Amino acid sequence: MLDPRFLDRPLAHRARHDRRAGRIENSHGAIARAIVEGWGIEIDVQLSSDGAAMVFHDDTLDRLTGGTGPVRDHSAATLMQTRLTDSDETIPTLLDVLTQVAGTVPLLIEIKDQDGALGPDVGPLEEAVTRTIHGYAGPVALMSFNPESMAACATVAPDIPRGLVTDPFEAVFWPDVPENRRTELAGIPDLDRVGACFISHNRAHLDSPRVHEIKAAGLPILCWTVRRADQEAEAREIADNITFEGYSPAPHD
Repeated sequence: MLDPRFLDRPLAHRARHDRRAGRIENSHGAIARAIVEGWGIEIDVQLSSDGAAMVFHDDTLDRLTGGTGPVRDHSAATLMQTRLTDSDETIPTLLDVLTQVAGTVPLLIEIKDQDGALGPDVGPLEEAVTRTIHGYAGPVALMSFNPESMAACATVAPDIPRGLVTDPFEAVFWPDVPENRRTELAGIPDLDRVGACFISHNRAHLDSPRVHEIKAAGLPILCWTVRRADQEAEAREIADNITFEGYSPAPHD
């Protein structure tokens, strides 16, 4: 069951980042700002070459650092010394972030797909994440676009709440995923199989019959990514909470 604290405040997407202010997405600075402002926090995790969960969104280093190539080709020690562009910070580990947050606000962790096509080649990152979370006392939940990731989490850590990140899975945004797999995932067929207790759906497609079915069944509906107040107002007609960036949401009970 999803902790109700995930529904009582908006969730800062990749934490409260602002690159112009030197707070890079998923960085300690962005997390600290979210905590000070009282938002929930959504972060992403990737796997290092030596099996550590690293708090970083992209598969590769190129966009957010001076490095290049896949994150998974580098050790945790190297990644922890890799400077984030336009910042004095480096890539944090999940353990460091858990220590920083320390239960002060809800923490929603998106496990990035390691298969490459939202298929079954997963496991090491899920094991690293759940092992790191073990014993954490604050409100925490896991989610992924890949249902196989959440199935793996259900096997190794069934007590950690988990959900699915959902989407129409259009080809233009998912060019590496086969058409039949995209069509399958768009129908959100895996909720019961993976024991999902919520979804986080694409904000622009909340008003779909399947999302309405899931809401009617009593599962919380989160959404991504709200960037303006008018988008928030529209999303809240259906969603129980929002993931936001780039503006300050209205307080919400």
